[in-house]
Amino acid sequence: MLEFAEVSKSFWTGTQRKVILDRASFRVELGNSLGILAPNGTGKTTLINMMSGLEKPDEGTIRRSCRVSFPLGFMGGVENTLSAMENCRFIARIYGLDPDYVEAFCRWLCGLEEYFDMPVGTYSTGMRARFSFALLLALDFDMYLIDEGMPGSTDVEFNRKAGEILRERLEKATVIIVSHQPGVLERLVKSAAVLKNGQLHMFDTLEEARVLYDYQTQG
Repeated sequence: MLEFAEVSKSFWTGTQRKVILDRASFRVELGNSLGILAPNGTGKTTLINMMSGLEKPDEGTIRRSCRVSFPLGFMGGVENTLSAMENCRFIARIYGLDPDYVEAFCRWLCGLEEYFDMPVGTYSTGMRARFSFALLLALDFDMYLIDEGMPGSTDVEFNRKAGEILRERLEKATVIIVSHQPGVLERLVKSAAVLKNGQLHMFDTLEEARVLYDYQTQG
């Protein structure tokens, strides 16, 4: 379970205070994958970062009673001067996993060939995205966080393999994905929420959430 209790978060933009959450309370249960609809610029990435623990709320409490992933595409735990192989083994030890397994899994899924043994800092954006996604899937979480704003991969074979693994994981895991496009959510979630005026409005179905979201974005 992931729970926000009376959570507030805001930023000073230089001219005004931008409110992301205003004493918001909601809960995401395991087994109930959730899609969150929010227009660009409303704080989608900040929300997902708070869920993972990368950002702290100004006020309120965030409770996690399960293994929550870092956001897909997050590279903060990866050292650019180390190779993908070295990063895999280092991060595996942090999570108490078998370094040989994590290295072999990522090497197979990434398809980076000789670049897997070169410093991550030399990678292109697409290569870094592939390594980040592979690492996310190698660590096996209860709840996966996906921010649509994260860089994607244009490698067809990687997308096929990673997509199949993610679908298998979601049969026993939960996903929270934030997006400004309802169509992005249709394949992954049933329930949905809308981020509006600092509150997360929860709905049982994506169709119900789209009614409020369309009114919000068209109004």
